[in-house]
Amino acid sequence: MSPLPDELTSLKDDMIAFIEGHGMRRFHGYVDFEEVQCVMWETGANPDGWKDFVELAKSAGAAFLTMHSWKLGREELDELVERLSHSEFTDGDDVEDARWLRAHLEKIGFLQLGWAYQGSMFLCEVSTEWYDRYQHLLEVSDDFGGIPIDEPDQDDEN
Repeated sequence: MSPLPDELTSLKDDMIAFIEGHGMRRFHGYVDFEEVQCVMWETGANPDGWKDFVELAKSAGAAFLTMHSWKLGREELDELVERLSHSEFTDGDDVEDARWLRAHLEKIGFLQLGWAYQGSMFLCEVSTEWYDRYQHLLEVSDDFGGIPIDEPDQDDEN
């Protein structure tokens, strides 16, 4: 059994209280690790490893942490089911997995904390198993939905 619940609202509340209890502020924003240099925090098997992350940020002199949470919305899920249903390359199991995610509508499945230090962003991310499955299904729908077939690439045209 996973040490994390399948809904992260209470964890988010704990994070807010812990951060504010350390006299730090929160900046509501998402850090895209593909856009900036990042170092990912590894919590390992410790579900409270994020607390060490916050304490390290405070020790490093960070005045605030970035904080982002993601909640599964009906429109996003409906769009995913639709894309998977009409794809020639996905199987019925993917569509059923996407429909199964309806049990998690309006639940928080992902949290990200971050702070900047000497030109890098340090990030701590927590996610549920269903969020990870959702991300996988998004990748499947993107991979197969965007493959150009028999279209020449720029090298072929020159």
